[in-house]
Amino acid sequence: MAAQAGKDLLLKCDTDGVGTFVTVAGLRARRIALNAASVDITDADSAGRWRELLQGAGTRAASLSGSGIFRDASADETVRGLFFDGIIRDWQVVVPDFGTIAGRFQIAGLEYSGTHDGEVTYEIALESAGELTFAGS
Repeated sequence: MAAQAGKDLLLKCDTDGVGTFVTVAGLRARRIALNAASVDITDADSAGRWRELLQGAGTRAASLSGSGIFRDASADETVRGLFFDGIIRDWQVVVPDFGTIAGRFQIAGLEYSGTHDGEVTYEIALESAGELTFAGS
């Protein structure tokens, strides 16, 4: 696989709760982190005292984050509304030439910032709230 432009990684939100996905604002940076907690089952009889893990028992989670600028009032209103209402919605992360990771997420953080001689920027953080799926390209 050839290198991909970071701008091609898209973060999309189901804005109306019925499957209408739109790209979230003008993200300049995006990140997805997939994590799986392990369950240690090592005991005195473990071979060579090497750690043993219980397969499939840990909690899996995903975190999404992004930063950028809002291009229009509609995108800002949608994201702000989801945050203040604590609504869990379906989101998609489209990774070019790889696939789409999709699932339910809740906005865990929303920050606005700006300087006197620049644009207003924001940072958004989402935490998974259920099972995720992956569909290859």
